Amino acid sequence: MKGNIVVGQSGGPTAVINSSVAGVYAAAKKLGVKKVYGMVHGIQGFLQDNLCDLDEYLADETGVELLKRTPSAFLGSCRFKMPKIEGHEEVYEKVFEIMEKHDIECLFYAGGNDSMDTVKMLSDYAAAHNKPQRFMGVPKTIDNDLPITDHCPGYGSAAKYIAASLKEIIRDNESFGVEKPTVCLVEIMGRHAGWLTAAAALAKGEDCSGVDAIYLPEVTFDVDKFMAKVKDLAATKHSVVIAVSEGVSLADGRFVCELADADKKVDAFGHKQLSGTAAYLASLVAAETGLKTRAVEFSTLQRAATHLASLTDINEAFQVGYDAVVAAEEGKTGMMITLDRNGDDPYQCGTSAYDIHAIANVERPVPAEWITEDGCGLNEGYEKYARPLIMGELQPLFVNGLPRHLVRK
Repeated sequence: MKGNIVVGQSGGPTAVINSSVAGVYAAAKKLGVKKVYGMVHGIQGFLQDNLCDLDEYLADETGVELLKRTPSAFLGSCRFKMPKIEGHEEVYEKVFEIMEKHDIECLFYAGGNDSMDTVKMLSDYAAAHNKPQRFMGVPKTIDNDLPITDHCPGYGSAAKYIAASLKEIIRDNESFGVEKPTVCLVEIMGRHAGWLTAAAALAKGEDCSGVDAIYLPEVTFDVDKFMAKVKDLAATKHSVVIAVSEGVSLADGRFVCELADADKKVDAFGHKQLSGTAAYLASLVAAETGLKTRAVEFSTLQRAATHLASLTDINEAFQVGYDAVVAAEEGKTGMMITLDRNGDDPYQCGTSAYDIHAIANVERPVPAEWITEDGCGLNEGYEKYARPLIMGELQPLFVNGLPRHLVRK
């Protein structure tokens, strides 16, 4: 590439999204790109011409290695929805004006469904108006719900954190309940796709009995059946731990969390802000059974735990960033890098570039064949798929007893 490039991050951060930025930077420098800019707070910041020079942070290997161990979005994220092109051409022209100002030849955007929609609209506008600039999507989402790609960078680390934390919660919960069991409800992120909650199945092993039930958004939630399940478990166990997705919903389409608070706020993309599912169900169980209950909400912890990140995930996040630059060098645009599984024993995964139009705004659910017949568990098919994604560790660089992070000035 003769010009410069820019990379941005968008949507909810992950434990490894910064590794993708490191991958973009490494590939660009190897190809001789003069300047690698970072968008400060995604496309929203870019529209304000808010950029940083990544050489300031990543010119030596120490910066790159520290970035791989830094959680959240190093460049800053946003939840900014690009408007429809028709009637808002000035917004798109502003993007190209800033790209031309900084001699930016290609824009790389790391994110999930909504971020890939931004890549699609920008590349469509460029094609319709004969603009030479190129746009590439770099997959990122702990939700693991992007189509085409076998899995998404960020998911493996979140799944590792969820499974590890549930093992610890189960161990803690089993310490009590000699006479009556304690019922612990653990709420895990996931609006319409239950990939994160499915990771609860990975907690089971030789040293752990695993969770007692897993409720995904893919299965309609029935409050009466849930209560019957809890009562059956409580009658035979001294500890009950249940994983539930924040996005489980009733037959009428309402989220379970809306039973406690119907007035949920929405974000820029019109998504209701979900929380409180476990708390509501715990209070319901307590009221109907008199049992002691606990509600645990992982919330942002599951996407920020770089200290427990999967090395496989870190390496793949780096690779999709790297290969996005290689694809752009080959002249590709309007595409996203996908992870393509080539084998399970041993696990092998490659990459390819795929048309963004088949990916943007499409959500991939957990396959029905991986959900147990009773609707509240996962079978071995899921474990075979997910187990390789959580393998390996990258130790943090500890300073004064705590992990050191790379911080943008």
